Amino acid sequence: MVLWVEKYRPQSLQSLTLHPQLSATLSQLIADEDFPHLLLYGPSGGGKKTRIQALLRGLFGKGVDKVKVSHKAFKVKSRAIEISTLGSNHHIEINPSDVGISDRHVVQEVIKEIAQTQNVAQGAHAFKVVVLNEVDRLSMQAQQALRRTMEKYTASCRLILVCESTSRVIAPLRSRCLAVRVPAPSKEEISGILNDIAAKEGLTVSPQLTLNIAEESQRNLRRAILMMEAAKVKLSVTTTEGRDELPWRLSRCIRLQ
Repeated sequence: MVLWVEKYRPQSLQSLTLHPQLSATLSQLIADEDFPHLLLYGPSGGGKKTRIQALLRGLFGKGVDKVKVSHKAFKVKSRAIEISTLGSNHHIEINPSDVGISDRHVVQEVIKEIAQTQNVAQGAHAFKVVVLNEVDRLSMQAQQALRRTMEKYTASCRLILVCESTSRVIAPLRSRCLAVRVPAPSKEEISGILNDIAAKEGLTVSPQLTLNIAEESQRNLRRAILMMEAAKVKLSVTTTEGRDELPWRLSRCIRLQ
């Protein structure tokens, strides 16, 4: 069974209903021959990763969906370091902060490796993309190394940096990227998306129910969709009548009418 967060995840920038101006800006970048390094920042659950996937599909097509998990090993001062990566023929996604103080070596080696392999794409997008998650958690040494590395391999590699806040990202990194803020959706926007999902699932819900879930999710869209699905599973058929006590944090979302 596929969770709703994956089942109803938008596949293209055009299908994203939240923040249409932002989608238009990213679509223009795809058409631009000089694609820049990007820094996407904003609160969790706002749709940063969904937009990145949609952006990659716009750049390279459906080939970015053919991903595989790899485990890369590095040797640093006689000590072995392992990190998991997710990637396709066109991109790679990693979280360097997972290896702690050795994040500098991971940043350098992974970017060097992917930049030295030729992309199967041709023309204006004949480069590979490295997506670095939680870049604000990287050590200062890793951020400095990232700055030098991205300058060296900019001809064959583009970086998309992802974080919640730019306050802990050094200024030289920020200045080399196009910063794109992905704000949290409003409660009304979350409620509208939940109502659309309910309609597609053939469920009957009240606007108050979806507003309650949006409020409890703290404007985190991913959490709101998961809570909605959990409520549906708990009640068998989601209605405006709460018949049992709902699991974790859901009891306040469905009010007795």
